[in-house]
Amino acid sequence: MSGAPVGADGRVGDRGGVTVEAAVALAALVVVLAGCLAGLACVLGQLRCTDAAREAARLAGRGDEAAARQAVAQLAPSGAVLGLSVTGDLVTADVSVGAVGGLLPGVRLRAAAVAAREDAVDDGAPS
Repeated sequence: MSGAPVGADGRVGDRGGVTVEAAVALAALVVVLAGCLAGLACVLGQLRCTDAAREAARLAGRGDEAAARQAVAQLAPSGAVLGLSVTGDLVTADVSVGAVGGLLPGVRLRAAAVAAREDAVDDGAPS
C-alpha cells in the first residue's frame, strides 16, 4: 500500500500540514509588511506636502507665485497640485496629490498652509 500514512482511527495523517501553515504565515507576513511600507510612504508624502505648502504660502505671500509653483514641483511628491487663494491679508496654499507609491489607491494626501501677504503687513515704522 502506498500514499499517506493512515492512523489507527482510519484517517489520513497530518503530513505536510506544517509546510502549508508556514506558507500561509509567510504570505500574511508579506501582506502586513507591504501595508506597513505603504503607510510609511504615505506619512513621508504627507510631510513633503506639508513642507511644500508652507514654502508655497511663504513665497506667494511675498508675491512670487511662479516661485511657489516651482517650490511645490521640487518639494512635493510627483503629481502634486498647488491651489492658491487670497482672503483679505492672508494667502492660503493647498497642496494635494493622489496615492503615493500606488499600494493604497484610495488615499489622497493634502496639506494647507497660510501666510500673511507682505504688502499687507504694516510694521508700524514710518515710511
